[in-house]
Amino acid sequence: MRLVTSDGELIQRTAGGDRSAFDDLYRRYARPVFGLALRRLGDRGRAEDAVQETFASIWRSAGSYKPDRGPGAPWLYAVARNAIVDRARNRADLPAEIPDRAAREPEPPDAAEHGWVAWRVHRALEELPEREREVIALAYWSGLSQSEVAEFLGIPLGTVKTRTRSALAHLADLLGEELA
Repeated sequence: MRLVTSDGELIQRTAGGDRSAFDDLYRRYARPVFGLALRRLGDRGRAEDAVQETFASIWRSAGSYKPDRGPGAPWLYAVARNAIVDRARNRADLPAEIPDRAAREPEPPDAAEHGWVAWRVHRALEELPEREREVIALAYWSGLSQSEVAEFLGIPLGTVKTRTRSALAHLADLLGEELA
């Protein structure tokens, strides 16, 4: 029986310059990242460029991966999402009209409240079982649909939905306890 090396371990080995670990990550994720980029960008050439940018970024920034903050897949998908967004921005034209007013920035009390809520949610996420935390991270931080999460993880869509419901229920319980 062959043991599968975790994504996180491959990322950590890549950070140390291990080319074979990087190649394993590429074999594991190039296709799903390409599929995601193609769906988001609608153009094969730009999707291929996004895949290249993704893996170049992984090679350069693998040292920034923190295994204690979660599994490797959500980190990798966040890198991919950033590359895809950058590719999409490169195509965006300047707006036809410049707005008359600047966007409203949050007031300091609102910003402080937002920071407090974000900290509480992050703390509660750390309490979730890894399988639940993984689907939440992919859906909410990497911006994947439930179908994309299922495809990425290689699990049935129903399993993703069940884990998501369970994770959200656990979060509600954890956050409810903190509010009490």
